[in-house]
Amino acid sequence: MDSRTLWIQTEQSGRYLFSDEHPFHPVRLALTENLLKHGGALDPSAGENPAPFAEAEAIVESIHRADYVATVRSLSAGSPEPSAIAAAERYGLESGGDTPYFPGMHEASVAVAAGSIAAAVAVMSGKAERALHLAGGLHHAFPDRASGFCVYNDAAAAISALRDRFQARVLYVDTDVHHGDGVQWFFYTDPNVFTLSIHETGKFLFPGSGFTHERGDSSGYGACLNLAMEPYTEDDSWLDCFAEAVERAALAFKPDIIVSQHGCDAHAFDPLAHIHCSMRIYREMPRMLRSLADRHAGGKWVALGGGGYDHWRVVPRAWSLLWLEMTGHPLLASIDGAPDGGPLPAGWPDAATMLKPDGPLPTTWLDDVAAWTPMPRRAEISEKNKKMLELALQHIG
Repeated sequence: MDSRTLWIQTEQSGRYLFSDEHPFHPVRLALTENLLKHGGALDPSAGENPAPFAEAEAIVESIHRADYVATVRSLSAGSPEPSAIAAAERYGLESGGDTPYFPGMHEASVAVAAGSIAAAVAVMSGKAERALHLAGGLHHAFPDRASGFCVYNDAAAAISALRDRFQARVLYVDTDVHHGDGVQWFFYTDPNVFTLSIHETGKFLFPGSGFTHERGDSSGYGACLNLAMEPYTEDDSWLDCFAEAVERAALAFKPDIIVSQHGCDAHAFDPLAHIHCSMRIYREMPRMLRSLADRHAGGKWVALGGGGYDHWRVVPRAWSLLWLEMTGHPLLASIDGAPDGGPLPAGWPDAATMLKPDGPLPTTWLDDVAAWTPMPRRAEISEKNKKMLELALQHIG
C-alpha cells in the first residue's frame, strides 16, 4: 500500500451540520470511515490535521465578499440578531431553504476549507503525492452567497492557495451529478485553472447550468469544459464521455496538479438526481484520475468529497473505493477480480450513527446490474451523450 497518500482528518468538519433531517449529513463520513476500518484500510490516528483556522479563515475571506462573510458570522450565533435573519435570504441562507443557517456555521465552514487547503498544500509542497479530504467538495458556494448546501467554497479556497503560493496550473475535475457551478464561476476568466464538470444536464437538474457553451471568458476562454449528460445515462456512456474528456483536457492544459471533487450522487439509488449509473463508475473514475495525475501532473492529486444522498447504500462504498485507489490498497485486487467486487467486510456497519434504513444494505463492493431493470432508450441516450461530447470538445486542442 502506498504511504504517500494523506488522509485529512474530518473531525472538525463534522460540525458542518444543518440539521439531523437535512440530506447533507456528516453521517456519510462516519459510515465511510467505519467501512474502511473494517477493511483494514484506514488508521485515522495517522491522518493529517487541517490547516490552522486563522490561515484558512484568511483565505476564505480573500475569495468571498466581505458582506457575505459578515452575514455568515452573524447568522452563526446561537440567537442571531433580527437584522442578520432579515438578510439571510439575500445571501442564500434562509431558514427552510436548501442551505439554512445554523449555530457555528462560520466556524464549521472554515474548518471544511481548512481541510481542503491542508490537502492541497501538502501535495503541492511535496509532503505527499496524493491527499483526500472527504468533508470537502462544497462546490456550489459563490463569492457572495450560499447555494446548494454549500456555505464557503473550500475547493476554490484550496485552488486559490495553490495559485497564490505555488503559481500552480490546476486542473479541477468535478464528478458530482450536479454541475460544479461555484468553482467554475470563481475561475471563469483564469487561464491557469481548468474546470471540467461531468453532471446531469441543467435542463432538468439543479443548478440549471453547466452547458457545453460555457467555455470560460476573457483570457480564461477554453479553460472550462462541461459534459451535460442526459437523464438515465448508464455506466458505459458516462465512463466513455469522462475518459475522453479528462484525457483531452490534461493533454491540452498540462496541469501541475489535479484537484477532483467526488460527489457520488450519479448513482441510480440517489434520490436527488436522474442518472442511472452503478458503483462501477466510482471504481473506474478514481482509477482514471490516478493514471491521469501520474502521466500529466507528476502524480500530484488532491481529492475532495461532495454530494451523495443515499447515505448507507452508496456513499460509503464509493468514497472507500476512492481511498483504496489513492493508496493502492491490496483490497483492490479482490474487488477487481469479482464481477460484484466481492463481499464487503464482515461486521460493517457498526458505526455509532443514526438507525439503519429499512431494507437490506449492500453486501458487495459493486452492484449486480444484471438484476436491475434495463433502462429504456439506452441507445438513444448514449447517442445524445456522444453528440454532446463532440460539441463540448470542439474548443479543446
